Amino acid sequence: MSSVSFEVPEETLVALKLDATSAANELRLAAAVKLFELGRLSSGAAAALAGIPRVAFLAKLGELGASALRQSEADLIEDFRRA
Repeated sequence: MSSVSFEVPEETLVALKLDATSAANELRLAAAVKLFELGRLSSGAAAALAGIPRVAFLAKLGELGASALRQSEADLIEDFRRA
């Protein structure tokens, strides 16, 4: 496994009201969610990045206002129309 590190300003930790370990976990999850939303990672790969099981990751998507579906509303309507 590779390691990536970066500095986080102390003000960010204070604003988030998190210690360094909790902030690292939250940032990993946020990155995983965004990369999944962008279609750059599958849900399984994003879950691995976040360090949580895939089912938990999919549940977190809803909690964070992200969709587990990558289809647009128009695409879904079209799919239903054709069914």
